[in-house]
Amino acid sequence: MANDKKMVEQITSMDEDFAKWYTDICKKAELIDYTSVKGCMVIRPYGYAIWELIQKNLDTRFKETGHENVYMPMFIPESLLNKEKEHVEGFAPEVAWVTHGGSEPLTERICVRPTSETLFCEHYANVVKSYRDLPKLYNQWCSVVRWEKTTRPFLRSREFLWQEGHTIHATADEAKEETIRMLNCYADFHEQDLAIPVIKGRKTESDKFAGAEATYAIEALMHDGKALQAGTSHYFGDGFAKAFDIKYTDKENKLVHPFQTSWGVTTRMIGGLIMTHGDNNGLVLPPAVAPIQVVIIPVQQQKEGVLDAAYALRDRLKGQFRVKVDDSDNSPGWKFSEYEMKGVPLRIEIGPRDIADNKCVTVQRHNREKNFDSLENIEQVVADRLEEVRQGMYEKALANRTARTYACTSIDEIKDALANNGEGFVKAMWCGEEACEDQVKDATGVASRCIPFEQEQLSDRCVCCGKPAKHMVYWAIAY
Repeated sequence: MANDKKMVEQITSMDEDFAKWYTDICKKAELIDYTSVKGCMVIRPYGYAIWELIQKNLDTRFKETGHENVYMPMFIPESLLNKEKEHVEGFAPEVAWVTHGGSEPLTERICVRPTSETLFCEHYANVVKSYRDLPKLYNQWCSVVRWEKTTRPFLRSREFLWQEGHTIHATADEAKEETIRMLNCYADFHEQDLAIPVIKGRKTESDKFAGAEATYAIEALMHDGKALQAGTSHYFGDGFAKAFDIKYTDKENKLVHPFQTSWGVTTRMIGGLIMTHGDNNGLVLPPAVAPIQVVIIPVQQQKEGVLDAAYALRDRLKGQFRVKVDDSDNSPGWKFSEYEMKGVPLRIEIGPRDIADNKCVTVQRHNREKNFDSLENIEQVVADRLEEVRQGMYEKALANRTARTYACTSIDEIKDALANNGEGFVKAMWCGEEACEDQVKDATGVASRCIPFEQEQLSDRCVCCGKPAKHMVYWAIAY
């Protein structure tokens, strides 16, 4: 090993300080760097590569369901933003305003987009004239700005990357179907590609998106017991269409308003990956979004034939997997630590003895399980090992969620469950009154996360007021 090389720096234990552990991984795994603008971050190449894979996989899913990518401006005139009052009020505290162009004051303030509903509505009003123009299934990949007071890498930043889907339909039923279809798309992506189990449900009225008739969300539980809203899908009805005077001529030659949806996920998914799967050695990445799926470490690489065998193995695998050979002069031990830090799902070790036996050593990142595998059919072996990683990661995350989910029938039970077991999901019945929703949060610290599609009858009474219950709700402290 080169004398000036250090072993991989230690990460703060998550049990000692979870927030510091998270920041350590973001920095030491080279995902981000800080900038001179508070709340804004550099997404470094390795972090951006993860986002590119998330983007690629989701974009494929969107296009398979008929969506097209578009791009809207980043600037929104104040007069346009003000057309939908409820929507404006919801975002007003977080809006960043442009007041000057060069040295000249603008005649009208322009906001840097916090979201793009108003821009899409303006566009729809120009291009939707007939029922033949519908539906329009659009998606946009872009950045948005929200002037957050408290920031943390990936989870909350003043500028972040996301996709926002925007669709417009002839009927309410079509729009409602689209809303749920895209929620299911997000849930499937999280569970299959990110190995993160999620709860699907509807947000309460007090927690829905500004301007929406209904908001649906997928909720995930992090390793520390806090919830993360991992994606949302909104049904707008015809409220935006009326506010922006979007009309079309239907089949009966009547002028009517269409119905809209929007849905989005952001780079906070990377934060979710860290907090769901990471450990005290660093990242643990599911194969679908790992920039390097397989790293090959030549052992005793100075010996004749070892590097050649490593390169030959790489060439066999590279058509099917994202694979790298580390032929640097660092020690094997340093390399093991480095790629554990970066969360590479599968490590292959190959040395003189392995070559002689036509074998290699495979080590899975999520559980460090070591196997001695034949090189004879290594392509299939690697595929099988990576699927074991994905499945193992999902099962571990699901076990954590199960262990940290508490069914409660009273305020006191909620307090006891959290005090004795730590933070997690609380399942409890609710009467539907906002006053009780607020009181549960004030008394216990947990807020409503969603009304799950899969309802359970834990009791027939509200956990707060004792009146007849309408819904079972998931509650939690959230990021």
